[in-house]
Amino acid sequence: MLRELQNFLGELYAISPPADVRDYLVTDRRLLAALEGQPARETPEKLLLRESDGTLEVSLYLDAELLERLEGSDPFARLGPENLADFCLAVEGISHFNYVVWNAAADRRFTQLELEMQAEVDKYVGARVLVNQPSQAVPDTALYELLFAQPRFADSLSAEELARYEQACRYASWYCRSLEQRYATGMPAPEMMQELRRFFRLPQPAKISHIHSAAYV
Repeated sequence: MLRELQNFLGELYAISPPADVRDYLVTDRRLLAALEGQPARETPEKLLLRESDGTLEVSLYLDAELLERLEGSDPFARLGPENLADFCLAVEGISHFNYVVWNAAADRRFTQLELEMQAEVDKYVGARVLVNQPSQAVPDTALYELLFAQPRFADSLSAEELARYEQACRYASWYCRSLEQRYATGMPAPEMMQELRRFFRLPQPAKISHIHSAAYV
């Protein structure tokens, strides 16, 4: 499932992630706490980054029960209300992983805001592709509202983390709304895929500038 999701996102953006996410996966909360050096915050998904002597160390924590639920309710077979939230959590983690290793391989710097913003876009785009399969159970016209109308954030976030998540969600919502205004509903057309791939490759300042421009077209 994880490799399938990683390849799915890679194909959307025409990238080949230079590392297999399964080799960096952590599912044991005790190991997560040990890696963090402190009791782990209650979360089903977390990317751990540590730079040492010029080397970036990466681990992706995904809750074991989350993965079990996805194995039992495959979003590639049917994406619906019963598995949309779990799909989005898994996509968020893999989006983070892909973005980090792809940028690191190109020796490109990135910010935490950029990372979160791209993940929010990836949830929308990934879900939009899947709900337009024959087995779709969520109309794509409802997708934007489901993902962005009432965002919820963990109570355990610090004030700084909460501000960053809110900002990332706000920018992503503007961008995804502009996609709906500029491109027809349904399976993303080649023009929309070209737009998404160009956006993915922009650094944070250019991403934000592009969002402001696209939001007011």
